[in-house]
Order: sequence, then structure tokens, then C-alpha cells
Amino acid sequence: MDVYSDRQQAKDQAARIRQGFSAYAETNALASLIKKELQSYNLQVYEDLTELGCWFIPVTDEH
Repeated sequence: MDVYSDRQQAKDQAARIRQGFSAYAETNALASLIKKELQSYNLQVYEDLTELGCWFIPVTDEH
């Protein structure tokens, strides 16, 4: 069985966001790693923080 690390999951989620899709993080640790990945790509996102986790929604030029 392969272990799917938080760091790899953050990279995968950031890749989804770069493609225009939303991403979800269940933990604060994962959300923090995703934020770092997004900063390295200088991507703008809307963060919807809920009791259950955090959604990252890409901000487009249209909005």
C-alpha cells in the first residue's frame, strides 16, 4: 500500500486549482501546505473556511 503524504496531496490539489477546479482540505495542516503551493505559483483563490474544512476556489479574471 502506498502512503499519500500531505505534501503530495497539497501539490495535487494546487495542480487542480491551476486547472480551474476547486480543492478541499480537511485539516489545517493540509490547508497550510496548499496555501504555500498556491503562493509559489502566485495564484489567487477564494478561501471558504467551514467547520468541516477549507475550500479553495480559483479566482478568475471574469469575476
